[in-house]
Amino acid sequence: AEVVLSRGEGGRWAMAIHGGAGTIPKSMPEERKQAYVRSMRAALEVGRGVLAGGGRSIDAVEKVVRFFEDDSLFNAGKGAVFDHEGGHELDAAIMDGSDLSCGAVAGVRTVKNPISLARLVKERTRHVLLVGEGADRFAAEMGVERVGQDYFFTQYRYDQWQEELEKERQGSDRKRRVPSRHQPPPHRQHGTVGAVALDSHGNLAAATSTGGTTNKRFGRVGDSPIVGAGTYANNRTCAVSGTGAGEEFIRHAVAHDISALVEYGGASLQQAAERVVNGKLRKGDGGVIAVGRDGAIAMVFNSEGMYRGAADSSGRFEVKIWE
Repeated sequence: AEVVLSRGEGGRWAMAIHGGAGTIPKSMPEERKQAYVRSMRAALEVGRGVLAGGGRSIDAVEKVVRFFEDDSLFNAGKGAVFDHEGGHELDAAIMDGSDLSCGAVAGVRTVKNPISLARLVKERTRHVLLVGEGADRFAAEMGVERVGQDYFFTQYRYDQWQEELEKERQGSDRKRRVPSRHQPPPHRQHGTVGAVALDSHGNLAAATSTGGTTNKRFGRVGDSPIVGAGTYANNRTCAVSGTGAGEEFIRHAVAHDISALVEYGGASLQQAAERVVNGKLRKGDGGVIAVGRDGAIAMVFNSEGMYRGAADSSGRFEVKIWE
């Protein structure tokens, strides 16, 4: 049964977005910084347009994430990073807090907008997560826009991949290749994109999409398409999208843990997000954006920066990177 709580009073709505977190140097060229700011503001405008017009949160988060997937600045869709074999494997998830329906895809290689394929998994199948070749076959059945691997090529990501390969050749990367969760996270940008929203009907939704990590191996899947880890929405509590060290977000079920602290622990959304990000994750692991059933917005990170923005029906409209 559909659960509708906290019906938006007077058309109240709220949204938060992110474009990745991690080591984001303040010394980045001003031109590149402004490019990120312009893109984040444009993405936020997309979401605001849907919500301010009385649209649904599930539509708002999908449209925002599609916008990010089409922008090569971000590690999702067009700007996806290279894996170890020089290819691109993309992951995405979307969730509707009104009925806990959700859909996700992982390791897709031919889909222009994985977030829309994830929504089709939610709405056209009885499953939650489709992976690899099967997800691409489902994309063919659904008639979504397909692309070749060369569509995802960007010089910036190619250069990042080459740097990683060179580190391996020099042997300086040996420790990182030995799995140990006690080892400090590598200092790099965790490029995931996401959006969370409360619509004027009182419904919450979350969506997340990523190209994964540079030089990833062997079908690696992070937290973004894992419901409860990097993506979660529940009308009783909040909607959450994470960005960071995926393995840690999976281990701590970060998105669901924040929801549980709100539902069972009586914590405010901000308190819950801070407790999980700063109390359970390691320094530098990343951050989350979240919107509560009451329209509260939390954007918490323990890395150097996080591309993020927030807007709501009271007139708030802001984009930030570091502060």
